Amino acid sequence: MLNETLKYLLSLSTLLYQVIDPCSYPELLPANTVDQQQYLGKWYFKAAVSHKEADIHQFKALDNIWFTMEKTANGTLLLTGHMNMGDNCVKQNWSYHIHPERDDLELEGKKERRNLLWSGKWANCPECIIFQEIEGPLSPTDSEDSLNRFMLYSRRSDVDAEVVTAFLKKAACQNMLASVTLPQKKVVEY
Repeated sequence: MLNETLKYLLSLSTLLYQVIDPCSYPELLPANTVDQQQYLGKWYFKAAVSHKEADIHQFKALDNIWFTMEKTANGTLLLTGHMNMGDNCVKQNWSYHIHPERDDLELEGKKERRNLLWSGKWANCPECIIFQEIEGPLSPTDSEDSLNRFMLYSRRSDVDAEVVTAFLKKAACQNMLASVTLPQKKVVEY
């Protein structure tokens, strides 16, 4: 009898929670336990979202971006971005460290930033990944993070537009209404 009552209450509380908070949340891919080999290689930037326009404004100057992720000899991940900005192609590198006790990646030179990997299934794209960058409030009196953005990456350059739409809708449910998708009119050559 007690077990039946508990099952009923649990089911009822789950339904109530979905009514109160209907948003879905992405699945975290802990950097310290995820199979890194499956994330190496080429990725195409598709969209970025945030609570604030300032967090994504830098992407608005770009036409398209693709990245390569490599594992270096010292165990860090090297991310190389190939960006088309106007008539210029820009190449930039970032190094990420993986620590066994942390579920995020540490960006070299930005220890205060958390870099989280999320499953692309949230955007109805199993071959996608969502990368989140978070930096805490600038002062103890601030109530919001100084940076919090999600970026959608795909293995394919021609990902279905419905994937980007799903990503934007689910982010909007999280009150991330500032967004950018790139025109992708020019080809980045290297």
